[in-house]
Amino acid sequence: MIDLFIAAVRRLSLLCGIVAACMFAVSIAIVCQLVFMRYVLNESTIWQTELVTYLMLSATLIGMPYVQSLRGHVNVDLLPIYLRGRSRFVLALGSKLLALGVCLLLAVYGYEFWYEAWDWGEVSDTVWGVPLWRPYLSMPVGFGLMSLQLVADLLALVTGRDHPFGLEPGKETRAVH
Repeated sequence: MIDLFIAAVRRLSLLCGIVAACMFAVSIAIVCQLVFMRYVLNESTIWQTELVTYLMLSATLIGMPYVQSLRGHVNVDLLPIYLRGRSRFVLALGSKLLALGVCLLLAVYGYEFWYEAWDWGEVSDTVWGVPLWRPYLSMPVGFGLMSLQLVADLLALVTGRDHPFGLEPGKETRAVH
C-alpha cells in the first residue's frame, strides 16, 4: 500500500514537472512574441508581461514537487555526509518534517489568499485586469502538492525504502537514481 502511494505521488509530481515545463515553454514563446510586437512592429504590448510573470511564478510553484522527487533542490550535504547511522536518519527526518510544516503552512495561507481574491472578485490593477484568483491558485496547489511529495518522502524514509539524503550507509557519495 505504501509503495502504491509513493509511486502515485511520484507520478503526480512528474505530471507537475511536465505542466511546469509547458508553462515555461509558453512563457518563452510569449516573450518572443512580445519582442517582435514591440521592437519590430512597434506595437504596444498589454497582456504579455503580466501573463509571463504569472506563468513563470505558477510554473515555479507547480514544479516544486517534481524537483523534490528528484532531490533537485539546492542543499548543502556536508553535515549528512559526515553523520552516520541514526544521526543521519534523525537529521533527515527533522529536515523533512520541518519542510513539510513550512509547506503546509504556506498551502493554508495560500488558500486563504486565493479564496479572498476569488470571493472579493479582485482583479489586477493593469489594463488587462486579470481576475487574481487565477494566478493565486498556484500557491495552495503548488505547496499542497509539495506537501504531498514530502509525505511520500517521509514514508519512504521511515519505512527504509529510501536512505537519508539518498546516502547509503557507510557511503560518502550521493546515490544515483
